[in-house]
Amino acid sequence: MEELDGEPTVTLIPGINSKKKQMCFAWGPGEMLVCETTFNKKVKSEMVPSCPFMYIIQKDIDVYCKILRKLFNESHGIFMSLQRIEEELTGKSRTAQLVRVSKNYRSVIRACMEELHKLALGAKDPATVRQLSSQISILSAMELIWNLCEILLIEAAPAGSLIIQLLDWVRVHVCEVENLSADVLGSENPSKHKSFWDLPGNTQTLTELELKWQHWREECERHLQDSTFATSPRLESLCKIMLGDEAALLEQKPLLSNWYHFLVTRLLYSHPTVKPIDLHFYAQSSLDLFLGGDRRPEPLDNILLAAFEFDIHQVIKECSIALSNWWFVAHLTDLLDHCKLLQSHNLYFGSNMREFLLLEYASGLFAHHSLWQLGVDYFDHCPELGRVSLELHIERIPLNTEQKALKVLRICEQRQMTEQVRSICKILAMNAVRNNRLGSALSWSIRAKDAAFATLVSDRFLRDYCERGCFSDLDLIDNLGPAMMLSDRLTFLGKYREFHRLYGEKRFSDAASLLLSLMTSQIAPRSFWMTLLTDALPLLEQKQVIFSAEQTYELMRCLEDLTLRKSEHADLDVQQLQDDDIETTKVEMLRLALARNLARAIIREGSLEGS
Repeated sequence: MEELDGEPTVTLIPGINSKKKQMCFAWGPGEMLVCETTFNKKVKSEMVPSCPFMYIIQKDIDVYCKILRKLFNESHGIFMSLQRIEEELTGKSRTAQLVRVSKNYRSVIRACMEELHKLALGAKDPATVRQLSSQISILSAMELIWNLCEILLIEAAPAGSLIIQLLDWVRVHVCEVENLSADVLGSENPSKHKSFWDLPGNTQTLTELELKWQHWREECERHLQDSTFATSPRLESLCKIMLGDEAALLEQKPLLSNWYHFLVTRLLYSHPTVKPIDLHFYAQSSLDLFLGGDRRPEPLDNILLAAFEFDIHQVIKECSIALSNWWFVAHLTDLLDHCKLLQSHNLYFGSNMREFLLLEYASGLFAHHSLWQLGVDYFDHCPELGRVSLELHIERIPLNTEQKALKVLRICEQRQMTEQVRSICKILAMNAVRNNRLGSALSWSIRAKDAAFATLVSDRFLRDYCERGCFSDLDLIDNLGPAMMLSDRLTFLGKYREFHRLYGEKRFSDAASLLLSLMTSQIAPRSFWMTLLTDALPLLEQKQVIFSAEQTYELMRCLEDLTLRKSEHADLDVQQLQDDDIETTKVEMLRLALARNLARAIIREGSLEGS
């Protein structure tokens, strides 16, 4: 696949003259942003761009079609079931399973065609009708190609039964034959019907003809030589057709919808036991004879011709160029890979053909707000580059709601995508902080194991406590458990909440010891020391001595250290210190309470020693 595919399709953007103006673009996972710039190397042009718009160019617009989304959703289940087919199965049992999978894919295509057809019949807007008709034509071509690949490659029909399957293939895909048959056979006297001589026959008649072909051929040759039908030109023409006469067949060209209809008709009457290996010769000659130099082959013609030549690589390549999305080539290639038909088709840039096409298809699914979930499974079944691609794409999913974020998070956790889990948790934590939901923010930061963000949220909790005098989300703080060890600030938050719980339970000695340890261990932020010392005031004023002399000295040291540091920075904010009468009052109250508690503690400890 190293050869070039030719010139790429040119997409014209309204209002932009790329010859005079330089373009600016940025790639996204499923689209490209394009705008015009004012930069010009040669001349200084006006600073105002001639096209003041920004355009978004999408590469997979089919994902936004409601009916085609049904195709993507239902084929996903078939794809997943195909991946579970046991490798141990061999021979006919495995082939039968693969054929069944192929038919399931085709049934989904046909169901979507029927729905689009119903919509087209009910549509009143000409533009909508044209769009729906175009999609029907594309799906019809997909099913036509897939059915042929199923016959030739997946089922690998042998000589003899091959012509029967090709007859069914034409019958299914050339509606005119079925309609004509039903019209003639449904009449009161079929042989008198005006289209009787135009009727090529139904499947049963064709099968009977194939079985007795040799006998009929001899009979026809004899009747032609004897001029038996000289008086009936139509019978004589029919006799030539049954002999496979190319000129006679081409005379009926108006009844043959296309060259592959002509091919199968020609094979039926001239080579009903054709071998698969010889198909390419008859296919090429039938194409040339039918077109007759009047027109060039269409992309569909080239694809079918490549299939008749058993050139899988060319079929996939032509389909990739001709079709509007990657659905068809991705699923067909995956199925052919399970048939062990693609081992020789490895690409030169690090991946095989199956994986490359699945990656492209999955990337397109990620451009849609809900189909991205299907893309995850396709990435999962790409062993070489699937995980890396999934990591890159999943980081770009907009987390519009917490429900969607939880869904993405679960997918990442199931696949041990640690960095992505942390990233998502951080985003959710940030969103929670912006909405002032501190409990949710703390929960997400703990889940992300982000110490820095846990510290930030803990500070918000402490600041909130200072402003309101109580904690929010007590259940979360009370049940932090080992998670509080994530950061020192989170540990302090948990322990400080524990101090309040002990105080509420009137376990004053335990509460006092914990409060002192928070200050002396340096785990409490210095900005919070005054709050801790203020919390110690009720304990200092208890009738019973709670703090020992040694503990009181420690509290006094902390208070002096705090006031000393403030006095050192007094020149930086003198006005604030002068106006802070409340802070000064607190310090004086604390000093008085500490001195009083120290005296009581010394007397109590001295009396205990004396006794």
